[in-house]
Amino acid sequence: MNKTTLVAAGCGLALMGTLAAETAPDPNVAEAKAIMKEFFASLKGELEAAIAAGGPASAILVCQAKAPGIAAEMSEKTGWNVGRTSLKLRNAKTNAPDEWETRVLLDFEKRKASGEDVTTIAYAERVEVGGEPRFRFMKAIPTSELCLNCHGAEIEPQVAAAIDAAYPEDEARGFGLGDIRGAFTLSKPL
Repeated sequence: MNKTTLVAAGCGLALMGTLAAETAPDPNVAEAKAIMKEFFASLKGELEAAIAAGGPASAILVCQAKAPGIAAEMSEKTGWNVGRTSLKLRNAKTNAPDEWETRVLLDFEKRKASGEDVTTIAYAERVEVGGEPRFRFMKAIPTSELCLNCHGAEIEPQVAAAIDAAYPEDEARGFGLGDIRGAFTLSKPL
């Protein structure tokens, strides 16, 4: 890692590769976390409302139709690219990780395996993309009870049928409580 690589874990932020005793938190991390929290709250609210109105199978339409729109609205509103990704995809057309995201997701799995709390796993880095500087941030999405309705090892038949109809190439099943379901991924030009 070079001295511009930033690692965010939980509430702490450390500048890697330097011997600086104290490093001021990067305001980009705080901004990314705030955007991610708003995105998560909007998505979770839509999922909970759909499940309350029509059961877990109704959540499939939220993820298929509304989640991309929520991400697009957040991106437009904030100037950040906002989305979700995973190593086990439900929708490879819109959520496939790029090389950087894949590397970070694999690192998240190693961090979880070494005992780190999934709820605090995050990573931020300044990178160059096409010769342009960008700030990238990812935060692990822990699998919760709500997630297990559509992503667990045992899915109700009507929910599985709805998933199969909407996502014929689905790989996003078999998760357990506390697994890393995927990650929120945000980036912006610097």
